[in-house]
Amino acid sequence: MWLRQRDGVTCGPSVAVMAGTLLDADYGEPLRQQRAQQWFDSEQARVHRSVNMVWPRALGTTPAGMARALNTHSAARGIRYRWRPAVRRDTLVDVCAAVSGGWPVAMLIGSTLPRHWVLLTEFDGAALRCYEPSSGRLVPAPVHAIRQASLQGLGFPRPFAFVLPAA
Repeated sequence: MWLRQRDGVTCGPSVAVMAGTLLDADYGEPLRQQRAQQWFDSEQARVHRSVNMVWPRALGTTPAGMARALNTHSAARGIRYRWRPAVRRDTLVDVCAAVSGGWPVAMLIGSTLPRHWVLLTEFDGAALRCYEPSSGRLVPAPVHAIRQASLQGLGFPRPFAFVLPAA
């Protein structure tokens, strides 16, 4: 079940919560209940407080904060998440390999400035399936569009950072 973020500054916590549900089935159990959106909304607020202790919440979630949030659920499986910047004409080999291996990857996107978090969840060889939290939809993100900073349907065209399992 894919749900919408609760307000204009919780895309990062929404992505962190959704990634947590993919990494830890027990954590994701409330999404299979009747009050899924209510749990999701309160969990976004909790995660936002926990990852942004110093950074102002109104400015969103930092890549380091996103890595901390994902590590909460991946560490039990022996995996640590890290962040790395997106580079021009990025090969995305590590991103595609992680997603192909069943590990969700958070992607920070924007135009001139980084503005929005999305979650890469599946890879079909040409496109990554992307959870877009402001709409609660799954949107295709072609690999060539990520590489060329020409994303469509996600609100912003350019990747700035990826949060993925450490090699």
